[in-house]
Amino acid sequence: MATIFWVEDQTHWIDKFTPVLQNTDFNGSANTLVISRFADAAKQRIGMTPVDDMPDIAILDARMNGNDQAGFGVSRALQKKWPQLPIIYLSEHSGTGIEADAFEMTNTQDFIAKHQRNVEAVLCWRIKALLRQRVVASDNPADTIINGDLTIDLVTWEVYWHGIKLMNPTNPKRPLPPMPRKILRELIETSPRPVSTLQMADRLDVDAERFSYASYRQHIKTLRHAFDLAEGNNGSFVARCKAGQGIATFGDQESYCWIK
Repeated sequence: MATIFWVEDQTHWIDKFTPVLQNTDFNGSANTLVISRFADAAKQRIGMTPVDDMPDIAILDARMNGNDQAGFGVSRALQKKWPQLPIIYLSEHSGTGIEADAFEMTNTQDFIAKHQRNVEAVLCWRIKALLRQRVVASDNPADTIINGDLTIDLVTWEVYWHGIKLMNPTNPKRPLPPMPRKILRELIETSPRPVSTLQMADRLDVDAERFSYASYRQHIKTLRHAFDLAEGNNGSFVARCKAGQGIATFGDQESYCWIK
């Protein structure tokens, strides 16, 4: 049974897609739809749902009740609670700035236009593809993030680069501090999209007024030098960052991204 978390504010779209979402065989049994018509109601439902009851997939409308950002707020709430949850936007605003923002500001896997030929079949194809990807991903340990030569152990919070444990660059006998490790995880999970200071504060669920760009930049500096230390402390990793690889600075100097 596939559990689908669906947020849609217009009744005619709910009526159109409900039969196909209920009856399509996604994983061999009947599906359960959890439908909310308002963004605030959806976020409240997310907060009340036990963390162990993660849905299989989320389908979100982007613009709801006149608010272009409504779906993005729901997406952030979902990702805070279930970072691995796949999210699809099903929207009337494909090809607009709303679609661009969906990919740049949220951790979405797909954006499907409602007004397209055979949209019901297209939606089901994309859902099946994402569910297959989850099955493949489940073969990797759930408590480990692997990204190329980088490994993050989510139980011990130890970070390894080419098999070498990252240490505090100011005191190599001590482990990497917690905040840089958390920032690194968020950069890995959003890669290759850049994360601004405000977005990082939101993803870390910290006070945006206290998490300034200066503190963000200092944590990034710590990370870069920790990687450099693991490579022999010869400055090569820091140089690659300045060239746009590794932990790269993006755009207006207030965003960073992980580029393998």
